[in-house]
Amino acid sequence: MRQQHEIPVFFSIDDAYAPYLGVALRSAIDHSSPDRVYKAIVLYQTLSEENRRRLGALATERFSVEFVPMRDSLSCITDRMSNRLRCDYFTLTIYFRLFIPAMFPQYDKGIYIDSDVVLCGDLGELYDTEIGDNFLGACADRSVAEVPPLVRYMEEAVGVEGNKYINSGVLLMNLKALRKANLEEHFLRLLTTYQFDSIAPDQDYLNAICKDRIYYLDEAWDAMPNESKPPLENPKLIHYNLFSKPWCYDGIQYEEYFWKYAAQSGYGEEIRSFKEHYSEEQKQADRACLELLIRRGEEITQNEVTFKKLFESGVKIRL
Repeated sequence: MRQQHEIPVFFSIDDAYAPYLGVALRSAIDHSSPDRVYKAIVLYQTLSEENRRRLGALATERFSVEFVPMRDSLSCITDRMSNRLRCDYFTLTIYFRLFIPAMFPQYDKGIYIDSDVVLCGDLGELYDTEIGDNFLGACADRSVAEVPPLVRYMEEAVGVEGNKYINSGVLLMNLKALRKANLEEHFLRLLTTYQFDSIAPDQDYLNAICKDRIYYLDEAWDAMPNESKPPLENPKLIHYNLFSKPWCYDGIQYEEYFWKYAAQSGYGEEIRSFKEHYSEEQKQADRACLELLIRRGEEITQNEVTFKKLFESGVKIRL
């Protein structure tokens, strides 16, 4: 039975990110339309019963929350540098979005969002965006567009123009088209055959696989803190990407939105305690990881096996 009247919004987390999902959910519910029905579908591998209870308590009559455990067939994705988020953190959750089309055949369309976000607009508006026969609606990744080594990485390793490389933290997914194109099988085949070295694992695969079938959303749907630019006046979704976390640092652009909903999330005290105890050693480790990410971007372009080089040699990379 099709449920296209219901707006499915997918998240993928582990226990470490449960508090921030609480913030994201609280803000999404606060900006939902009273005339629409929403369902947050939380994909997880390990998520405590207590966190499921607390997150589930945020649900309303028109914005339900469902928890779906991921299957065990992801053992081929192991903890190696090319599979780490920000070069410092291994979690299978970043890959879960690639399995949504196959796992949820009842939906032809859906939204995927990272949990380090705050909503300032109605997800129903994003869902209603017409993307035609494209696989994805997404925003160009402004957080790395001004870092020359990373732009070279996008263009020479992933094979995507720097201004067209998308951030995978906010996706309007054409689930029907992705299912028909067998995204899951294609991704797993590429992963197990080539084990591409990458700096943004799921994001690089999606950019390479879906190239030329992406609808570019207004940047208001993926507004990221950027010290070199003024904040957007009317962001619809704020994404605290990479190391721009208000729960770690002071003075993060758009931080006032985060703390407003942190106070209403049921996790406010824990989030503030986490920030108070975020040590100088942890901040130094963040800086080191950012430097490593940039350095790896420069190195990977020299590899014999990259998305771009294999595509140019005739290997099927794109769907």
